[in-house]
Amino acid sequence: MQIDLHTLYALIIGTLLVAVAMTLWERQAHPARAAVLGIWAGAYLAFAAGLVVAMNRNRLPGVGGAALANLLIVAGYLLVLHGAVRLDGPARLRRSLAGLAVLALLWATVGTHFPGAFWNYVASLPIVLACGLTALAVRRSRTARSLRSRPVVIAIAAGHGLFNLGRVALTPLLVAAYGEGLLPVFGKITMYEGVLYSVAMPMGLIALVREEAQAQALAASRTDYLTGLQNRHGFFEDGAKRLRGQPAALLAFDLDHFKAINDRHGHAAGDAVLRLFADTARRAAGPDALVARLGGEEFAVLLPGRDVAAALLVGESISRLFAAAAARHGEGPGIPATVSVGLAAASPGLDDDLPALLSAADRALYRAKAGGRNRLEVAAAA
Repeated sequence: MQIDLHTLYALIIGTLLVAVAMTLWERQAHPARAAVLGIWAGAYLAFAAGLVVAMNRNRLPGVGGAALANLLIVAGYLLVLHGAVRLDGPARLRRSLAGLAVLALLWATVGTHFPGAFWNYVASLPIVLACGLTALAVRRSRTARSLRSRPVVIAIAAGHGLFNLGRVALTPLLVAAYGEGLLPVFGKITMYEGVLYSVAMPMGLIALVREEAQAQALAASRTDYLTGLQNRHGFFEDGAKRLRGQPAALLAFDLDHFKAINDRHGHAAGDAVLRLFADTARRAAGPDALVARLGGEEFAVLLPGRDVAAALLVGESISRLFAAAAARHGEGPGIPATVSVGLAAASPGLDDDLPALLSAADRALYRAKAGGRNRLEVAAAA
């Protein structure tokens, strides 16, 4: 069965309108990405409008139809690029608008003298550039860096750009060798590839947004709302990965007489003390440490690559800095607060076993509390 060029035009226009509807529907589920999804929906609408004009370009005088169709289609690619850039934050459209203005000027000058060559060859070069920049933007995107669909989107954008580049380079040579009867054939091939792009790219971009939302939800499920630290679930999941294959030390903390602080000063003050301890521990432990709130007033700090001596210094530093900051007004809530600490280090019997390591640190912590609180005890196994 043969499909004529008009049918391919109608097919890709219908596919693009479906992409517009799907993207706008997805937009309702992701308010944080409403602007980006709206930009991409506008891109698909620009593609569809450009193809409608392209189907009827000969009905407009001069090169007006071809120029308008090309400008609309290029605008769609630039909107796809703009949305990709917007994944990492606000971005301006100045360069895109300037590029469209230059393209319009070329149509008004060169295009009027060589309308056929400009439409068949030169007009595709901005598409090649926009697709290449889109692939580059997604590759460099901080937001998309860890998403599974990132390489797929890069491949779609880059592949579409390379297809158009190859068409621009090979079509003149083949037409010169075999005649202009090949132009309709290349037109069908171009439209067929365009159908594939109009399906794959919207699906890939929607996948990016969905995976980002899933990653954020997963991160939220592992994060303690009050302190911003990892919660118990996140600690055991991330900590097991960090502990694997290397020595480590673990500090278990329990705020002393925390119930009395809540009863005497109120829960708001107690929350302020918890946040202060979290901030102090995060700063003092260093960027390589895993700091978590295990529940209530219990905290843990995993120190990969540290031995007992190094962990002892970290634990004492956190205790000292926290007590000093808590007692000061301004920086802290002005409430005397101290912390008891238990320390355990990974030994051959505890390597890669985070629950066992935490249990050893907890036993040392209980000794610190039984010994009068506001002190650090080292687990016997260490």
